[in-house]
Amino acid sequence: MTTPARVVLATHNAHKVEEFQAIVGRARPDLEVVGYDGPEPVEDGVTFAANALIKARAAAAHTGLPALADDSGICVDVLGGAPGVFSAYWAGHRKDARANLDLLLDQLSDIADPHRAAQFVSTIALVRADGAEDVVAGVWPGRLALAASGAGGFGYDPVFIPDGQPADAERSVGEWSAEEKNRASHRARAFQELLPLLRGL
Repeated sequence: MTTPARVVLATHNAHKVEEFQAIVGRARPDLEVVGYDGPEPVEDGVTFAANALIKARAAAAHTGLPALADDSGICVDVLGGAPGVFSAYWAGHRKDARANLDLLLDQLSDIADPHRAAQFVSTIALVRADGAEDVVAGVWPGRLALAASGAGGFGYDPVFIPDGQPADAERSVGEWSAEEKNRASHRARAFQELLPLLRGL
């Protein structure tokens, strides 16, 4: 039996590993996404691309495998694009997803629905074993709900309502199935840009 090619995903987040494997598997069933077990680098970049490259370089150096890293977040128009690169730490360095979500909703509590536009952004870096680097990005437009709904997904999913849904049947991503999300999300969109590069691994 042929051993599948492997690429390490520079995260300790099991949800992200599963999500990446589901997306990658549709295009490269022979490519296995493995989790990263090394030390976390300091993410001191001020853009999604900079932080994704920091993580991918560290994982590639630690494992000797080609490495993928995603830096993603939610960007709210009325907040000037914040939380942005600070999405995971919006309520402090504990990386408390529920606290982050509650703080964002509180900050927008007086903002009416027409002004709650937001985008999920995913930037993915690929660093190969030979040091070659590529960066791609995907944007998923939508708006923020007035309150969280749904138990699916993670992070800000329960308050994000993607554009393009029927007005009488809008749902937050927290109410979507994993399959629906994996086909439409910001990461899925970034992966469409990444696929030609993955085929070369």
